Amino acid sequence: MLCCLNPDCPNPVNPDGNQQCQSCDTPLIPLLRGRYRVIKVLSDEGGFSRTYLAEDVDKLNESCVVKQLAPKVQETSALKKAVELFKEEAKQLQQLGEHHQIPTLLAYFEQNNYLFLVQQYINGQNLLQELREQGIYSESKIRELLLDLLPVLEFIHKRGVIHRDIKPQNIIRRDSDGRLVLIDFGASKQLSATVQTQIGTTIGSHGYTPIEQMQDGKTYPTSDLFSLGVTCFHLLSGISPSKLWMQNGYSWVTHWRRYLKNSINNPINNLNYQGIAISHHPKLGKILDKLLKIDIQQRYQSADEVLKDLLRLSPQPISSTLLSATPTSQVSGSLPLDSRLKKHLLAGAGIVLLGLGGVWYSYSYPLTITKPSNPSQPINVTSQHSDSPNTLKGHSSDVNSVAFSVDGKTLASGSDDNTIKIWSLANQQQIRTFKGHSKWVWTVAFSPNGKTVASGSADKTIRLWNLETGQEIGTLKGHTDGVSSIVFSPDGKTLVSGSLDKTIKLWNLETGQEIYTFKEHSKAVASVAFSPDGTTLASGSWDKTIKLWNLATQKQIRTFKGHSDIVLCVAFAPDNVTVASSSKDNTIKLWNLVTGEATQTLKAHSDKVGSVAFVPSTGSDNTSSGVILVSGSNDNTIKLWDPETGREVRTLKRDSGYIYSVAISPDGKAIASGGSADNIIKIWRVPR
Repeated sequence: MLCCLNPDCPNPVNPDGNQQCQSCDTPLIPLLRGRYRVIKVLSDEGGFSRTYLAEDVDKLNESCVVKQLAPKVQETSALKKAVELFKEEAKQLQQLGEHHQIPTLLAYFEQNNYLFLVQQYINGQNLLQELREQGIYSESKIRELLLDLLPVLEFIHKRGVIHRDIKPQNIIRRDSDGRLVLIDFGASKQLSATVQTQIGTTIGSHGYTPIEQMQDGKTYPTSDLFSLGVTCFHLLSGISPSKLWMQNGYSWVTHWRRYLKNSINNPINNLNYQGIAISHHPKLGKILDKLLKIDIQQRYQSADEVLKDLLRLSPQPISSTLLSATPTSQVSGSLPLDSRLKKHLLAGAGIVLLGLGGVWYSYSYPLTITKPSNPSQPINVTSQHSDSPNTLKGHSSDVNSVAFSVDGKTLASGSDDNTIKIWSLANQQQIRTFKGHSKWVWTVAFSPNGKTVASGSADKTIRLWNLETGQEIGTLKGHTDGVSSIVFSPDGKTLVSGSLDKTIKLWNLETGQEIYTFKEHSKAVASVAFSPDGTTLASGSWDKTIKLWNLATQKQIRTFKGHSDIVLCVAFAPDNVTVASSSKDNTIKLWNLVTGEATQTLKAHSDKVGSVAFVPSTGSDNTSSGVILVSGSNDNTIKLWDPETGREVRTLKRDSGYIYSVAISPDGKAIASGGSADNIIKIWRVPR
């Protein structure tokens, strides 16, 4: 058979002897460059290149891979970029092909106005094919994968190359020796290069690509390590990370264990490897946790770091495949692989002998909820509490919104008196009053750096205020009706606003310009909230729905339906998996972002619930839930809930009036509430 080299040909395979393609009439090339007989298409890389299986007639018809640059773009700069990337791939293969687990470059040339590169053919299955045939990987198989691939990554990173597209499809298990081979360096970049990419042109694969690469086009060795961690998750779970990413952005990586059919947290026994006793190793799950950190600073910084941790934990004998002799020139560090394993194990043993343990992080929060032995019994709040709030007075009309500063020392409030007030919580005194809105102020928020306060008003504008000087520093205009809710992105670069005009707008705070507008709600948008990792937006609307939005793609992820009346507020739980919504139907619903289902409906309020927020708890073994949910209602109460069981923990009474807004201090020790009673703000001590 002979393959047509027209990259647009829908059926390129032809019988031997044909002069022209029977599908597209393109003249056929019997031997590319006089020696490579192209047989069939292996893959089509989405309008950029095609990869073919070929035979090298000069080497007794030895199999090889031919890659053809075939960019389906007309724009000059895009075409130039495609050519540069293709040439870069050839250079990388030439530089890196000395490694036994990277394909060797055989040729690079131009013919018939196309660029081609020819590389060594790796006979075997890629890991995605292996997963589909053999099923999900065991923990020991993941350890072997890491032990086999990490030295390859260390090798390429030390030579200034980042792969940028590590995923199961780009890892082949070679039939001849069972070793893993890393392929497809078409997206690789020199460490010294920083590529700023526009939305939609980021190199990589959705779900596998880390946030710094997706958002900013910046890559580092640790970026490849994130992709390797995602690859391990895919093989352990059988679940495509791209689907999770499209549904939840990056939030899924913080709770990846939930998707596993088998636990990865079983205790690991001591390992005795060639007489070296190693104890108290971290678990494989901890290593994957660190590989999958969204924050680049918290992630492993080098393949060598991962390898050292991995070799300290390995509870089973290393596979004979991994310990097979490897030529010195083919592995980083000029040591055979087995020698390198011993070297790392000795280093690990030294750490144990010196008594140097790992670093442990602990977080303490003010609430501990003890799970009752009898489910019918009420939940016990084990710490001290007080139902006597402090009161802040100064507004001349209803208080619609309250917000704590990031350091917890200051409170902002917005009122129907058209003003925003700033309060010192140390002495409970008013510090400043911001005036500028011509109608009611419905929403206020502090920037993450604590220097700016934003306010949204019935006058259709958003105003930005300098907290230190008290001056207005900008006005954002674009909504055609009142602004009901605003929220800063966690990085402080973007502001999101929801409006009675049925839209949600994204604003660039550096330029003051509108970035994008979501228009899918059919009625007013009452509330917007960012996920803790900043990748997903939730919105609640008078159309009785909650919608989730992927901010990287600017696409709607899903819609939650279940409330029987308008939705007034939405809030993300710290786990990035749960969203709470409150409604005029007097209920609060908790939604699972992954399944799209309501996990709880809380019904103790007797009037509409205007506000919800989460307070983290200790998360210790005797807690029934990792967080506490707080709700404020027009029934004049604030209620505390265990969201896991749906039980009401406590009710904080208010003298009179509706409660429009509740906010939680950053340390979780205080709740602020604003409403209609006497135009005051109350600060409640969280029961401890």
